[in-house]
Amino acid sequence: MNEGYQLALRRYADIGIDTEKALQTLASIPVSIHCWQGDDVTGLESLGGALDGGIQVTGNYPGRARTFEELTRDFETALSLIPGCKRLNLHASYAIGGEGKRDQLRPEHFVPWVAFAKAHQIGLDFNPTFFSHPMVKDNLTLSSPDEAVRAYWIRHAVACRRIAAYFARELGTHCLCNIWIPDGYKDVPADRLSPRLRLRDSLDQIFAEPLPGVIDSVESKFFGIGLEAYTVGSAEFYANYAATHPGVYNLMDSGHYHPEESIADKIPAQLAFYDKLPLHVTRPMHWDSDHVVTLTDDLRGIADEIVRCNACDKALIGLDFFDGSINRVAAWVIGTRNMQKALLLALLTPHQALAELQNACRFTELLALQEEYKSLPWGEVWAEYCRRQDVPENEKWLSAVQQYERQALAERK
Repeated sequence: MNEGYQLALRRYADIGIDTEKALQTLASIPVSIHCWQGDDVTGLESLGGALDGGIQVTGNYPGRARTFEELTRDFETALSLIPGCKRLNLHASYAIGGEGKRDQLRPEHFVPWVAFAKAHQIGLDFNPTFFSHPMVKDNLTLSSPDEAVRAYWIRHAVACRRIAAYFARELGTHCLCNIWIPDGYKDVPADRLSPRLRLRDSLDQIFAEPLPGVIDSVESKFFGIGLEAYTVGSAEFYANYAATHPGVYNLMDSGHYHPEESIADKIPAQLAFYDKLPLHVTRPMHWDSDHVVTLTDDLRGIADEIVRCNACDKALIGLDFFDGSINRVAAWVIGTRNMQKALLLALLTPHQALAELQNACRFTELLALQEEYKSLPWGEVWAEYCRRQDVPENEKWLSAVQQYERQALAERK
């Protein structure tokens, strides 16, 4: 056992923390890594259009994946540098051979993804893709007043839920199937209710079919580019929809609220009513800019609430960022390892003892200890975790990414 870890083990034991138990728990918490970081949300449809629906990727760092083979090879490299339990999160636009006919997608369009998941013993999560498509008319899909448009996207979502059920059957684990739509208006609307009634009706049709293994969720957004005045799928709308539709969960994206809001405070509010907690973790900067996840206080707050609420087995943690300005494989590694570091820090905190101080109104001690515990030698515990998971510890992973860039990414023009 490493000497640094032995010292950390004893120091944490002094405050009642079993680091071995923390490492065991961390290894059991899956993080669903999003495929779309690897290719700037381009997808595999070859439709040739630009991103829309309030989504924007900036940067032109060389080496963007252009094919299924390149994307999965890049992801394999990232997996080799990330410890612990992982999943892969797909968008419907990553169908192989679907030719952009999203309302006609079938499981056979994702057979290679299932084979990839089986080979790496990871589960798959799924998202219908309601953006960057000719049938997105005036930034509207499931709430469109055009019945042909609305029917198209209902068919798409129904097809995606069936594909999610196929993933669950094939892989022997659940599949989170999450619905996010870009629907909204750039300027102040004259009618805020009718679009939401149409969206409610669309969702009722989409979720009508029971599908074993599928965990359904809906994802709100505060605003988007070109949708500044009004989004149909607001936080209030989806919270009420999920609360009144058993089996549908309210997914929270940490970038989809007001810039001064944190979803950490919302987590215990959700857990008071739901047995599952779907999350998309990102790093907003002034707006939903989806920067690579770093070890911020906001991220630590999310992890703290998951752990202190005993929700490690309830949280469905997914990442959602896309940065085209840096090495995309490195972005996956940085973001995922930081999510895991935040969870480890939370597992190394004596939450019950701190809660007892709060209940006793001993607020001076509470604040003092909360601050002192931040400087405990958690880095040694993280390094031990990486060693046991057979991945590079600390910054040592970076040289592997740099070597991969020279050998593989540099060839892509």
